Amino acid sequence: MLEIMLTRPQSLFDQLESMQRTLARSFGSESVPGAIRPVSQGSFPDVNVGRTPKSLEVFAFVPGVEPSSIDVTVERGILKISGSRNSEIPQGETRVQVYANERPQGRFVRAISLTDDADTSKVEAKYRDGVLRVSVALLAAAQPQRIAVQ
Repeated sequence: MLEIMLTRPQSLFDQLESMQRTLARSFGSESVPGAIRPVSQGSFPDVNVGRTPKSLEVFAFVPGVEPSSIDVTVERGILKISGSRNSEIPQGETRVQVYANERPQGRFVRAISLTDDADTSKVEAKYRDGVLRVSVALLAAAQPQRIAVQ
């Protein structure tokens, strides 16, 4: 931490912010910036969540995962995406010495809270090119309606 402060002159506030980031990284509590609900860095799969006038859209980025190993469920207003990704490191007689292993492997689960106007009886999931797209329709009462002026 001392090396960080000695690298270049900084204001006191810059030094405090740098120390806070360093402490957050060391305790694993650094969250993804710009997220609605912060999650720890390295959470898998990465997700984007958005809304159209007729549906909630969830995009989960799951490269290298077979569609048959992905499970999508909705229960009590929670959309859960789970599955597993196998290791690409060859197992067998040839011993592989790994120097860096940054790709998550094994079981994963991501849970996303749905809004009250989500119609959980109309959920559709499609997988293509490593991206899982889950569309949850909105209730008819929640969709915009044009009112005629008399």
